[in-house]
Amino acid sequence: MGQPSITVERWEGLECAAQLDIVLPMYKEIWVEPPYREGPREIAEFVDRFAQEVFLPRARLVVARADGLPVGYAFGYPLPPDTGWWKAMEEETTPEFAAETGHRTLGIVELAVRADRRRRGIAARIHHHLHDGLGVERVTLAVRTEAEAAPAHAAYAAWGYRRIGSWRPGDGKPVSDIMLLTL
Repeated sequence: MGQPSITVERWEGLECAAQLDIVLPMYKEIWVEPPYREGPREIAEFVDRFAQEVFLPRARLVVARADGLPVGYAFGYPLPPDTGWWKAMEEETTPEFAAETGHRTLGIVELAVRADRRRRGIAARIHHHLHDGLGVERVTLAVRTEAEAAPAHAAYAAWGYRRIGSWRPGDGKPVSDIMLLTL
């Protein structure tokens, strides 16, 4: 039995919204796992956030399929000039570093692969297809700390990311590391 055939599809803008029925089952399956352990409230927050973010200029969704079945996805958008992304970091940034134009930095807000399909290069393919052709200078994402999400950190480091700071989304919420890849 050979390796499954992996295909990658990409949608932009409002086309992404029509793919929620593909993404949501993967989201529910992947993000309930440790260290995330998301429940009904977080899933509802994802649906609400996704419904808003598809309206952002140049929003993109990428879905990987193995033999036709969805196995992973990524979603992101170039950070708009009024982004709060860098302000959310606990570390200080310079105005030059934090200046966004809507074309400078791709913010990845979702990147996930089903557990039985990990460590096969699928996440790297999805990642590449997400930023390919956007013309951005850099890519950023938030990931749980290395102590909680060592495999993700290892993958991002292998792709060239470096940790530049940390972010706490709210009281009682876990800390995430902010990672940056310069293209």
